[in-house]
Amino acid sequence: MPRKERHIVPNKDRGGWDSKRENADRASRHFETKKEAMDWSREKAKQEKSELIPHRKDGKIQNPDSFGKDPNPPKDKKR
Repeated sequence: MPRKERHIVPNKDRGGWDSKRENADRASRHFETKKEAMDWSREKAKQEKSELIPHRKDGKIQNPDSFGKDPNPPKDKKR
């Protein structure tokens, strides 16, 4: 099953930040600040059991977080 993603991206037309599902044309919601977008999107990602993927203003991915089944979980090195 492919993973679901929610992206936090800058809105070049309106300013501020958008929370979007993967491959969505429209934003789920628009926010004035990145913090507001992150707080709301984090709760949505938990409900959806999806990946939260914030972007910087230049579009690069910044510190993704997983709230669902990770298809490639880190291997435990403590044994």
